[in-house]
Amino acid sequence: MMVRRYYSLPSLKALAAFEASARHLSLTKAAEELNVTPGAISKQVRMLEDELGNPLFLRRHRALELTREGETMSAALREGFERISSTFRQLKTSGGQSSVTIGCTMAMAHLWLMPRMGAFWANHQDIVVDHVISDHSRGLDRPDIDLRLRYGSGEWPDELSAKLYDDRIFPVASPDFAREHSVETLDDLAQLQLLSVEGIDWDWTTWADFFREAGCADRRLNVRRFNSHVIALQAARTGQGVVLGWASLVTPLIEAGDLVQLSDAEIAAPQSYFVTWSARRPLSRPATILRDWLLSLDD
Repeated sequence: MMVRRYYSLPSLKALAAFEASARHLSLTKAAEELNVTPGAISKQVRMLEDELGNPLFLRRHRALELTREGETMSAALREGFERISSTFRQLKTSGGQSSVTIGCTMAMAHLWLMPRMGAFWANHQDIVVDHVISDHSRGLDRPDIDLRLRYGSGEWPDELSAKLYDDRIFPVASPDFAREHSVETLDDLAQLQLLSVEGIDWDWTTWADFFREAGCADRRLNVRRFNSHVIALQAARTGQGVVLGWASLVTPLIEAGDLVQLSDAEIAAPQSYFVTWSARRPLSRPATILRDWLLSLDD
């Protein structure tokens, strides 16, 4: 006699295989994540489709595409797994303390968040704050991250957001570099070694964007490219060239004498900084406290 499943759910193994496949749109990547073979993933997904009576994927040549039913199932599973992950992590926290996980880029963590976090820890010693640092474009999409600090338009899929602050952008270099290179015009600036941060996020302002907004477009630029703002800033601090500085991030380095503003040319940052969180699950009490504290800060 077959025992009826209490929640009338299909195999949890099949659900996990489908959720990973839908998230990656790849059986191979899902197999790598779950440490099984692509064939095993394919079998589980087929079993789920057979039980449902509808296809979840359209199988194109070397590509997967979710059907309408697949999109509905994927959204439900992601929301459910995120809730389970969040609850499990909170219960697992040692000592009975509440925890919250915040994610941001290396530059944001190093130059903006960390100098301010001491005040939060001093006033909320019962809350453990875990940090996820990533400069990869999808590195902060993990379900265990409660809050994210992001630069952009304020709109991200399945995310709610609140603006932290606007910013200004201007060229910065080391004091020695500034003494050796007189900059009076944008043409003078364009002839220098420019250090450009590219490939992290396409919302990020490049040197070409800066010159265009400053009214000096179509200049030939001598650019060295980095995919890390922290490394580009370090190169500038050691006199290797000029980097675009976001005021909120480089002000501590200017105050410390490591960098100087190289010219009066500056532009308003086209995007803003936000704190974001999942629209699919409510924030926990510690996450709400940290979010509200972040929003109370001056930039």
